[in-house]
Amino acid sequence: MRVHSILILGLLFAACSATPELDYRGPVASWPEWAGDKGGLHYSPLTQIHAGNVEALELAWVHESGDFNPPSADQMPTALQVTPIVTNGTLYYCTPYMRVFALDPETGEERWSFDPELRARGVGGPYPLTCRGVAYWEAAEPLAGQACQKRILYGTKDSELWALDADTGKPCADFGDGGKVALREGIEPGLPPWEYYVTSPPLIMGDRAILGALVADQLRTDAPSGVVRAFDVRTGSQLWAWDPVPPGYRRGVPPGERFHRGTPNVWSLLSGDEERGLVFVPTGNPSPDSYAGERDGLDHYGSSTVALDAATGEVAWHFQTVHHDVWDYDVGTQPELFQIEGVGGGRPGVLQATKMGHIFLLDRETGEPLYPVEERPVPTDGVPGETLSPTQPFPTHPPPLHPTELTPENVGFSFLDRGSCLEVLERSRFDGIFTPPSLEGSIQYPHTAGGMNWGGVAIDPVDATLFTNQTHIAMIVELVPREEYEKIPPGTVAYPDELYPMKGTPYGVKRSGYLSSAGAPCNPAPYGSLQAVDLRTGKVKWKVTLGTTKHNAPWPLYLIPGLGDVGSPNFGGGVVTAGGLYFIGASMDRAFRAFDVESGEILWETELPYQANASPLSYRLRPDARQYVVVAAGGNAISTQGDAIMAFALPE
Repeated sequence: MRVHSILILGLLFAACSATPELDYRGPVASWPEWAGDKGGLHYSPLTQIHAGNVEALELAWVHESGDFNPPSADQMPTALQVTPIVTNGTLYYCTPYMRVFALDPETGEERWSFDPELRARGVGGPYPLTCRGVAYWEAAEPLAGQACQKRILYGTKDSELWALDADTGKPCADFGDGGKVALREGIEPGLPPWEYYVTSPPLIMGDRAILGALVADQLRTDAPSGVVRAFDVRTGSQLWAWDPVPPGYRRGVPPGERFHRGTPNVWSLLSGDEERGLVFVPTGNPSPDSYAGERDGLDHYGSSTVALDAATGEVAWHFQTVHHDVWDYDVGTQPELFQIEGVGGGRPGVLQATKMGHIFLLDRETGEPLYPVEERPVPTDGVPGETLSPTQPFPTHPPPLHPTELTPENVGFSFLDRGSCLEVLERSRFDGIFTPPSLEGSIQYPHTAGGMNWGGVAIDPVDATLFTNQTHIAMIVELVPREEYEKIPPGTVAYPDELYPMKGTPYGVKRSGYLSSAGAPCNPAPYGSLQAVDLRTGKVKWKVTLGTTKHNAPWPLYLIPGLGDVGSPNFGGGVVTAGGLYFIGASMDRAFRAFDVESGEILWETELPYQANASPLSYRLRPDARQYVVVAAGGNAISTQGDAIMAFALPE
């Protein structure tokens, strides 16, 4: 382990000099699931850390795995997006190299580690190496003296589902082939490793591990299947598979494969209702994302929340957040389960947040909206060959949370670069949030990254308040006729600009940020925000800017009022606690902050060695123990990469 001694000392002494007396009264709680519970609330009932003492928070321990690739390395970049779980008296997490570590939750001391010896570690592709988390299972009636009565399950970039003994880290010999199951069985053979693999932890429902997989975007119409499958946690045998094709779909499956190609994939987090036996699945787009003229009806389950029977995989209901999606507005956030007096008549509900800043509140048993959803007219004049939906669904409670207005008066970071932003606005198409992709180039606002993304929202079920961070960045989407696309030399376009072939369609696609000549976003600030929404009234309680331009703008520009406090794009989510605090990193300035849930005021913040592009967690394991807040700080593909799991607590 590497130890940043100077950093740690600085963090230790950054806390307020006055040390409050530690109050050991109050609840205890672990963090057994990725978002705290199977319903995905990102909520902790802990109160030891509260608004009155949070300023004394200090670094308690750091664990560094060494698993990261700096930007200059001749390998794939890494993104530390993991949220550890804390259960069985242990903290478990996975690294971008797909190694699993088991730590003492109160000291960070390593108990065991497991290395799957990732074969696809150095293989190319459009995405960084990432592993968002692991899942835990425990036998209801454990067999004395036998291994693997408690298991850690997770998927890797090698498209394998592993089962490990939670106490020792050794692979479970009775699971699949020596502890692993190949997830490409029945999927298109011969795929490159980066086109299909798992990034999110499985959902454990009884003795079933349920998961989907990432399918690379924008490559071709016959992309790998987006199938969701359930596996027996003891044996690894497949129990069911949901192939997301419309009812009565007739197009056949290629020889040697079991599932339809090009279907919506499920790369994000699943939720589960054990009482009702339902699994809630957020779906992506059919392939490819930006042109749908060749989808042949596969939009039916695209960009939707789908409820599946946990025992059989049969569809109970589905709700579509975008019809015939050509904007890459796939559902990236985990569906969140709630039942709150005064919200939707007190019915059991599902909250689905989207990249557009839309929040849909649905009946958990039927999928019907708990509040009116309006089908509003949108543009239908897309490129030749495209047939767009004449309407799109808009929630009314709460109303859309992301700004959508771009005008000649509000574009440009300053008067110095407004001219270049106006020039792009005048030559591009922009007709609001559902502007179709075009040959001349369309401005898309919100961005394909959000709005809200996989970090999700946090819900305080006691106060009926939702907390959500959002990114506010516009982008340019241009469809390129096939003949022109084929003439573009390889390497002409480099990330963060994007160029995709969309093979099987008449077009390729270019995507890039809507930026000024100075490289600043053209849409109005803030570029990142945090807001609290009253779920009973649907109204915004407060909204504040999230992030600064520190580490991203030349010094001392970020110190100048109006230039530094414009917010930043953010990746990851937050956690709300019963102590009246909302903790979040996410922003590009490397800060980790605690906000007052009543006012949105920053009560504590510290600078981390890397961006915390992950969702934090909180736990307190014994009545005589401290409460910890833990976050992964390791950046992503467009920032400095690192490997720090960092735990904060009040002084002993």
